[in-house]
Amino acid sequence: MKKIFFNSSLPRSGSTLISNIIAQNQEFYCTPTSGLGDLILNAKNIYAHSQAILAQDKEVMESAFLGFCRAGMQGFFNNITPKEFIVDKSRDWGIHYNLLNMLYPNPKIICMVRDVRSVYCSMEKNFRKNPHRESHIQNAPQLVGTTLDKRINIWADGVPVGISMDRLKDCIQQGIDKKMLFIRYEDLMDNPENEMKRLYEYLELPYYEGHNFKNVAQLTKENDLVHGIYGDHTLRPKFERIPDDYNEILGFELSNNIKNTYKWFYNYFGYV
Repeated sequence: MKKIFFNSSLPRSGSTLISNIIAQNQEFYCTPTSGLGDLILNAKNIYAHSQAILAQDKEVMESAFLGFCRAGMQGFFNNITPKEFIVDKSRDWGIHYNLLNMLYPNPKIICMVRDVRSVYCSMEKNFRKNPHRESHIQNAPQLVGTTLDKRINIWADGVPVGISMDRLKDCIQQGIDKKMLFIRYEDLMDNPENEMKRLYEYLELPYYEGHNFKNVAQLTKENDLVHGIYGDHTLRPKFERIPDDYNEILGFELSNNIKNTYKWFYNYFGYV
């Protein structure tokens, strides 16, 4: 039976990077953005609303549904890879910890986080470098998304940033955070070996000494055209931390507004 771990990170926070570092270990298969969570959550929706299922014994159907999901997750990866360890990447996993716990007791969930100012900065940079593509955020006649502060507000109130921040806050409020491993993007870039040792300890596996942080090859691949202009999952050629430029891109006022809006985040994760 395969051992499945979960990567449920903030957008623009290094989830692709951590997946490709882990995948240097030949015992691991790390997914790109995965559809497995969609399959499970859609199955949950059918289980909750199907008249045929509701008409049968409740306890029997609950056991059958959970068994269906467990077998489906194993079958999903059995037909993708022979490797024993899986890291499945989806932003949905963290907030659905309690469901996962029914399928896999004590699931291991990795969550990359990053200074929220840098997250919004990355979104805006992708917006600016793709003027030839549809952003799905602007409507000039209705004055929607026509200024930087309006774009930030749209991202903050929707996907992928707003919903991810809400779910992260809810995980903390529910106490789910105590069962997850958080890795700050900045710490991974500054001291990758230390953070990877923390990761292996959390997964309860021996540390893999073969990680090469100077050369992280792109082992997970996905078609970013599906994700629009914000779906940038291509690794930079060189592993290095780029200086923070949110004040330059967003300006001091908007950067401070973001920090004030997410005081709970900055306090919890120890950002200055």
